[in-house]
Amino acid sequence: MSPTRRAQVQIHFCVVLWGFTAILGKLITLAALPLVFWRMVTVSVLLACVPRTWRGIQKMSSHLFFAYVGIGCVVALHWLTFYGAIKLSNASVAVTCIALGPVFLAGVEPWIARRPFDVRELLLGVAVVPGVALVVGGVAPQMRAGILVGTVSALLVAVFSSFNKRLIEHADPVAVTAVELGAGALFLGLLAPMLPHRGALFPIPGAHDAMLIAVLAGACTLLPYILSLVALRHLTAFGAQLAVNLEPVYAILIAAFLLREHRELTPRFYAGVAIILAAVFAYPLLQKRRVEPPAPEVLAVSESK
Repeated sequence: MSPTRRAQVQIHFCVVLWGFTAILGKLITLAALPLVFWRMVTVSVLLACVPRTWRGIQKMSSHLFFAYVGIGCVVALHWLTFYGAIKLSNASVAVTCIALGPVFLAGVEPWIARRPFDVRELLLGVAVVPGVALVVGGVAPQMRAGILVGTVSALLVAVFSSFNKRLIEHADPVAVTAVELGAGALFLGLLAPMLPHRGALFPIPGAHDAMLIAVLAGACTLLPYILSLVALRHLTAFGAQLAVNLEPVYAILIAAFLLREHRELTPRFYAGVAIILAAVFAYPLLQKRRVEPPAPEVLAVSESK
């Protein structure tokens, strides 16, 4: 098997693993806040055991370090709203909302990167409006709060991925991921007392939840992150972006097969999903000449790549 072909297989395997993050979020019985906290703590501890992490942190300037700390707080809010959307609706609805990330990116990135807006990118936002309307109309009324929270999560993806892209060349991606997730866990620890809750802020997971969180941290975060770092060396930016955009497709198919979520949703919902995904796949086609490979830091910390 050629290196390019092997890389293509690896990146699709990574995307399938990322697709399971939403499924595990639905299966874990913890509320969104402790779920995200324990996931971030687990990944941070694992990364702290890697010497490369500490070498990378030592090379960071204080300005960069605190910049990544700030991004980590946004990442924490992204994960919190993503899993909150799953708890309020279901996995299929949450990943559909996250698929709106490229649409928000088209509006946010020019502002953060200080470059002119592209009319084609703005048209992308207009193109998904009918799809969003169909998605909202295709779910039960009690799930619409999940759509709102999931949309906020997609906006947060656009914000932190834009900042990460701006700073991507200044530090080792493994060290950056460790700083962002460690800072995110600390931020949630400080934020938790101010949020409404019942009982303990961060209850110790039971055996079932602990096992699933371990799978979430290891098999769905670190393993695909490492594989993607290798695969991206042998893929074109365009090919990598198209593969990564398949994550919502894989996640919805897995949710339908394992969780039977298609019984909760109407054909109208799936028609809206088709429109949104068509726009998402059109984005790299429109930007083929200047599309950039997915940032390693973004691959490690976002549910929609």
